[in-house]
Amino acid sequence: MDAPPEREDCAPWLEVQGRLQQAGVHVPDVLALDLEQGFLLISDLGSTSYLAALQQRSAQDRPLEVGALYADAVSALIRIQSSGERNKLPVYDRALLQRELDLFPDWYVAKHLGVALSDSQREVLRQAFELVLAVNLAEPQVFVHRDYHSRNLMLIDSPGRDNPGIIDFQDAVSGPISYDLVSLFKDAYVEWEEEQTLDWLIRYWEKARKAGLPVRSDFGEFHRDYEWMGAQRHLKILGIFARLFHRDGKDGYLKDMPLVAKYLRQTCERYRGLGPLRKLLDELENRAAQGGYSF
Repeated sequence: MDAPPEREDCAPWLEVQGRLQQAGVHVPDVLALDLEQGFLLISDLGSTSYLAALQQRSAQDRPLEVGALYADAVSALIRIQSSGERNKLPVYDRALLQRELDLFPDWYVAKHLGVALSDSQREVLRQAFELVLAVNLAEPQVFVHRDYHSRNLMLIDSPGRDNPGIIDFQDAVSGPISYDLVSLFKDAYVEWEEEQTLDWLIRYWEKARKAGLPVRSDFGEFHRDYEWMGAQRHLKILGIFARLFHRDGKDGYLKDMPLVAKYLRQTCERYRGLGPLRKLLDELENRAAQGGYSF
């Protein structure tokens, strides 16, 4: 890792790496370091991400192998969440969650779709954001990786080393327990049938309860939290993908927007409180089609 100190700080990565290693999950080992020059020598977790492996398989063709990968990811996540090592981590508080939500109107709506929201439409967004944040902030808090998905989980073939290898964890926070589950099961880069992800979610919930994690005792309430956490994340991701394209010139994420928007719409259609947001999405979709975009 080459991270010039004047541009990047290795300390957050090292801090979280140590915590995750103590939790017993597979992260890169630190073999040597020179923080004054920003150099870290770390072990190589290979080049095959879960996403690359999953693109070569499907739930229909090789369901047992796919299921095993997700079972491993869930087991690792439970170890992380059970570690208790979240003191001194930044808190996924209201201000941070709100800043992420604001990426949707600022970058996706205004910049990507070229739509100027009316005062009434902005009020719809404001009220929807308030409802989403209220559910998010009421969740039990645990160690959150914050990007626990198929691109950041590595397939490990080495004997004696557990799947998955975990990377890109430097932005870890103390936050809602369902967040990493949304990242994993409502992945922006790979889609599974909802029946399958619901099965995985139930299996997680059962294991988490046995591990003593602070999940809701009622699965319906837990699933509601998960869905509303997904609304926050998917609004954020649409804004991030738009920013990556318009600000940074990275167009590779455009193809992933429809799946993220699909997740968001599904959630809005299920909950009465998000009905006004669904109607706003309909309006934006019509404007997007007129402008040549696919929402």
